[in-house]
Amino acid sequence: MIERQAARTLTEALADTPVVLIHGPRQSGKSTLGQNLEVKRTYVTLDDPIALGLARRDPKAFLKTYPAPVMIDEVQRAPELFLAIKLDVDRDRRPGKYLLTGSANVLNLPKLADSLAGRMEIVDLLPFSQGELELLPDSFVDHAFEDEFAPLFEPEDLKSLVDRMVRGGFPEASLRSSQARRESWFANYVRTLLERDVKDVANIDALAQMPLLLRLLAARSGSTLNAASLATETGIPYTSLKRYLSLLETIFLLRLVNTWSHDRSRILTKAPKAYMVDTGLLCYLANLEARTLLSDSLRLKPVLENFVAMEFQKQCSFGAVRPWLLHLRTIRHLSVDFVLESRRGDVVGIQIKAGTTLHEDDAEGLRFLRDLAGPNFKRGIVLYVGDAMQPLDDQIVGVPIGAIWR
Repeated sequence: MIERQAARTLTEALADTPVVLIHGPRQSGKSTLGQNLEVKRTYVTLDDPIALGLARRDPKAFLKTYPAPVMIDEVQRAPELFLAIKLDVDRDRRPGKYLLTGSANVLNLPKLADSLAGRMEIVDLLPFSQGELELLPDSFVDHAFEDEFAPLFEPEDLKSLVDRMVRGGFPEASLRSSQARRESWFANYVRTLLERDVKDVANIDALAQMPLLLRLLAARSGSTLNAASLATETGIPYTSLKRYLSLLETIFLLRLVNTWSHDRSRILTKAPKAYMVDTGLLCYLANLEARTLLSDSLRLKPVLENFVAMEFQKQCSFGAVRPWLLHLRTIRHLSVDFVLESRRGDVVGIQIKAGTTLHEDDAEGLRFLRDLAGPNFKRGIVLYVGDAMQPLDDQIVGVPIGAIWR
């Protein structure tokens, strides 16, 4: 079994917190992670209609039927449970009583956001990172904030990189041997989400339009989010579209990266950039095959950017620094693909390049960020499909993209 980077955080949380929630997209490995802990606990899934009916009808009786320590899978399906758990925890705050998993972000769901404030720790679990798949430490983000920056890497040719992107990181899909079998998995995955998970968390009146919305979002991955344009192309009213986008965030299909702000923020755009949670899913929705990405650099760049965004998102969730993942774009279209900002204010800029060679103007956006951030600027990094580190400017260096997971 592949060891998850989140396992240590989860074990530590269960040792001192009454309620721990593992949340992330469906089929990202939450149940497997929870069930393979050393401490055995009662297990119940709310995908079971009998258990679900009892949880909704009589939450107190449910908790007596499945006594702590207990693992409750897909807890978002029974919001009624949260108040009962709160009352029980207030009577007995022993750590590790409740291990919950959820395929929807409960903090975005009505009635749940405040129920367990101060009583619950959340552990994010996204699809496999490349480091997890390669049994490597996934420490690039932490290393980027250190004074000495000398990342390890092995040259990653474009074909190998594209194969990683098309395969994605969902455990079952990533381990399937052929593209056809992966596409079959993704087709059923999307259908299950739309037919069940969406209905579980929201009353939605445009379910037939959601596949088109997903395809458009996949095709525009890495672009600043333009809700008005999406509303026009899908035929979904603008006010409803905003709600649907929020819903896709809630079920972890869509991830938004907000803009980095500064005292000179008046020259920066405010719109977030939108990414799909997994590039395997993105390629399925956008009908992109490996050969297409290898032959079309215009299509390759946004998929590569999405790939890096999600690798960073995973490392930001379990590393030591845990910075915010942001982006920068001026009204004159000068941009930095990613800005990592630590809690202490240090800033690392990341630019993505799909080519094998670097040029001086590849660092233009990073120079702009360096001027804005001043002494808080730690370094700028241009990730590219090359085979050597290459200095580009003071505090700015080109790094082969394989360093992310090595």
